[in-house]
Amino acid sequence: MTQRINYVQQSPELFKKFLELSNLLKDSAIEESIRDLMSIRASQINGCGFCLDMHVKEARIHGERELRIHHLATWRESTLFAPRERAALAWTEVLTKLPEHGVPDDIYERVRTQFSEKELSDLTFEVMAINGWNRANVAFKTVPGSSDKALGLDKANLA
Repeated sequence: MTQRINYVQQSPELFKKFLELSNLLKDSAIEESIRDLMSIRASQINGCGFCLDMHVKEARIHGERELRIHHLATWRESTLFAPRERAALAWTEVLTKLPEHGVPDDIYERVRTQFSEKELSDLTFEVMAINGWNRANVAFKTVPGSSDKALGLDKANLA
């Protein structure tokens, strides 16, 4: 698989602004471990090899357990996720695969029991950001692992 155009080179100012958003989200009200899980799950759903590779490596660097990463595709059946993590994953999935009639009230209410209004807003921006990155990298067939050294992901020792 070869990469198509390099969107970073073609639209450097837009890339820079989108990266700024992603960097701001690192200081959001959502804990790093949940951000990692959400990014992996959205990338799985969207079939984004570059982002899936990157976020699995980040999660490992951040101390995430390997088994939990493996269980993300079946998080509903797994006993490894806390209610707050489950709510974040449900929110990630429903916003990634928007239903025809919008977000169902039962999912919204379940998520609201775990997150404050500020946290839910930040959580939504997290989902928006990873879906944007997924779409760009899928569109241009960005090669998984191609930026490991630049992003410090070689530290994950998952070559």
